[in-house]
Amino acid sequence: METIRTIAWMKEASRKARGEGRIVGLVPTMGALHEGHLSLVRRAQQECSPVTVSIFVNPTQFGPKEDLAKYPRTWEADLQKLEALGVDSVFAPEPSEIYPGGFRTTVHVEGLSERLEGRSRPGHFRGVSTVVLKLLEIVQPHMAYFGRKDAQQARILQQMAADLNLDSEIIVCPIVREPDGLALSSRNAYLKPEERRAAAVLHRALDAARTEMAAGARDALQVQTVMRRVLDAEPLASTDYAELVDAETLEPVTRISRPCYALLAVFFGGTRLLDNMLITPQESGELRFDL
Repeated sequence: METIRTIAWMKEASRKARGEGRIVGLVPTMGALHEGHLSLVRRAQQECSPVTVSIFVNPTQFGPKEDLAKYPRTWEADLQKLEALGVDSVFAPEPSEIYPGGFRTTVHVEGLSERLEGRSRPGHFRGVSTVVLKLLEIVQPHMAYFGRKDAQQARILQQMAADLNLDSEIIVCPIVREPDGLALSSRNAYLKPEERRAAAVLHRALDAARTEMAAGARDALQVQTVMRRVLDAEPLASTDYAELVDAETLEPVTRISRPCYALLAVFFGGTRLLDNMLITPQESGELRFDL
């Protein structure tokens, strides 16, 4: 497994692979790898060779009061996990390599970036979109793999790729969960033991919504009320939002008649966790639930 530190070196490796007719895959990460990340790597390896995993804690997606300095960095453990999977290369540039002096250009996907996470974390998606575009231009993958836990992010990146006619396809993969239903996240490491136990309420809220809809509920406010009720019953949970939104536009829905997301953002102490469920109406009139 090769560790690549510079843009020029990464570009040359990808050009060589493409010149040989190989299918290049990219899994962008900020490190602190867990099974969710590794599931993306395995999916990429089924469809691509070579596969590059980027490890870059992107400073531009953190707000002034957010956790850039304390974001978990587990470099040696990350390398061991990736080597065990047989990853071809790790792209791990320094911030100055990605954002050299005089850097001025950013990417903003209008209409999808302002609500939900964008409202709670101003500038976050501008940083995400910018760094992902740079990674796609540097690595030139045929396919780039992202987890559905960050559903709004994935939708924004799909729109960016379409709008800018990028050659890379954005592949969105299922959420990986702990036995109690908590979605895997690098930020789970911040939770105190009692907060970790309380965080399972995210999955319970989504499951309660699924039960309500399976019983026939189609009114979005009714379903949101069910989720809120479950979240509010957990003393250690402080809800930022619990909404049903259109899967394409991310705008609120009033009735569940087209594909939509149930999206949650909840604080446990100082740690903010996300979760979601994709809801897809079927021709039979029933709903499909992807948790």
